[in-house]
Amino acid sequence: MTMLDRRLHAYRPDLAEASLEGKVEALRFVSGTPARIAVPVAPLRPQPDLSKGIDTELLFGEDMVVFDRADGWCWVKAGSDGYVGYLPEATLSEGQAESTHVVTVQRTFLYPEPELRKPHQSVLSMGSRVRVTGEAEARGNHYVVLDDGTAIFAKHVQPIGAGGDDDYVEIASRFMNTPYLWGGRSGLGIDCSGLVQLALLMTGRSAPRDTDMQAAGLGEVIDRSELRRGDLVFWKGHVAIMEDPETILHANGHTMTVARENFEAAVKRIGWLYDQPTGYRRPI
Repeated sequence: MTMLDRRLHAYRPDLAEASLEGKVEALRFVSGTPARIAVPVAPLRPQPDLSKGIDTELLFGEDMVVFDRADGWCWVKAGSDGYVGYLPEATLSEGQAESTHVVTVQRTFLYPEPELRKPHQSVLSMGSRVRVTGEAEARGNHYVVLDDGTAIFAKHVQPIGAGGDDDYVEIASRFMNTPYLWGGRSGLGIDCSGLVQLALLMTGRSAPRDTDMQAAGLGEVIDRSELRRGDLVFWKGHVAIMEDPETILHANGHTMTVARENFEAAVKRIGWLYDQPTGYRRPI
């Protein structure tokens, strides 16, 4: 049997996704059951162990398929990008109605009712999905009311599929100074490939999650001489977005933030540790 990428294919010796039958060996094959993220940010791990580093994160309201539940953990596959891993069972919910709106700002507060003076209940990242059932106004501020009675500032969400800003570079720039977090994919902390993926997702375009996946198949290959706004520059284990022909925008471990940097200066700085860029691509 061919070895498949465990990040994108759900298979273990005892259990595998039904679509992989005939491609991998496993004792049982299952289709899984649908579920949804019920916490602001849910770290996805390669093993059911809190001491293990995270591969990526799933956001409030995002869909997934659950293949197995054991000892308080769920083995899942994310609906947005097909990433496979383990989540604590307490981070999931089932049987909820479809989401209607998506958060469009870097992060926003979720209030117990439509009133900004009330203690907020949680913080939701851009890309989080919610179900709006009403609207309200308090002291001149407009809110949307969710199915559980909580409220979000109305200008911080829009209907799913409503379109809007198609400039993913501008969307990525909204994360300026967001802390760098390995495996992060939210307005609370984000890594280089997470920034690319989430910004593209907000324009309705899908993208693989990890840098190597993006370097191998996101958009089309271009030459360094062709670089323009929106193009991607790859190093081994790193990716940056061209904000203009001289400037990159990237989540990086040098500043430990999302930051702007002169492209040529970054090539020189990064080169001593990670060598020269390995490639250039233009998302389509």
